[in-house]
Amino acid sequence: MKKGAFSSLFAGILLLSGLILLVIHRAELIRFFDLLRGIDPFWFLMALLLQVCTYVSLALVWYRGFHYSGVHYPLLQLIPLAVAKLFADQALPSGGISGIAFIVNSFRQRNVSGKQGMGVMLLGILSSYIAYVLVAAAAFFMFWSYHDLKSWMVLLGGIFLVVSVSIPVVVLLLNRLGDDRPLPALMTRLPHLAGMLKTYSGVPDDLVRRPLPLIEATLFQTAVFLLDSATLWVMLQAVGSHVSMAVAFPSFIVASIVALLSLIPLGLGSFEVTAVALLFMLGVPVDRALAATLLLRGFTLWLPLIPGVVLARRELH
Repeated sequence: MKKGAFSSLFAGILLLSGLILLVIHRAELIRFFDLLRGIDPFWFLMALLLQVCTYVSLALVWYRGFHYSGVHYPLLQLIPLAVAKLFADQALPSGGISGIAFIVNSFRQRNVSGKQGMGVMLLGILSSYIAYVLVAAAAFFMFWSYHDLKSWMVLLGGIFLVVSVSIPVVVLLLNRLGDDRPLPALMTRLPHLAGMLKTYSGVPDDLVRRPLPLIEATLFQTAVFLLDSATLWVMLQAVGSHVSMAVAFPSFIVASIVALLSLIPLGLGSFEVTAVALLFMLGVPVDRALAATLLLRGFTLWLPLIPGVVLARRELH
């Protein structure tokens, strides 16, 4: 199949998947817009600004990675790609692989080699796991210090630590071995994991072996978690629950961990149930906790789909 025909096919599948995603979850999307009508425009703009900053933070991970690789790639061109990557990951759930392939292809169109692009993506995924561990540790510490650390949270934290440490270690191991070595039989039975590990095998790891690029990338990835947590806090204010970030931050992080480990695409359902339960446990009325969580999911999942379709179509054609 010719490259142009393949791009057209992938574009069609991507856009069709996005349409299916919208149709299947149209009730949640409608509920989100219904809730928007009842909130103060100030909180709406605050949430929108925070979410724009998340895309800027992700784009900065790539921007600084390219800088350390000796490649000049304008930051303003990377921000739309961050939105498009989120759309690709949602439309074609594959453990982030569809978004990676999409972004690397966009890099190639701008005369960035595949190896350089994948090197930056490797920096991105490793720094994201490091950031995830850091914010998770902070969230569990806050539950232990200020709230009530339940036994199931300790178990959840242990499972998450094993997963979040083992995947980067295996990725780096396979990266050193090269892409000719076959994956262990156990990993081939987990398609998302196997695909991600194969994607990163044999990729140049110069960036992740240098402390400064990895530290910078980790700070930007941590900012993404903080900005998303702040978005939940803003939504809680919008629905009349004037709680502190000490409530919003650990609730968001633990709910995100549950969604990650649930193996449900996008964590739909698992994130919402966990977030509402944790907020209720920390004193937020259940109706306000549900409204704030649905608003958060609208800003982080559903709202980016619309520009994501346009940006993905533009990049692929």
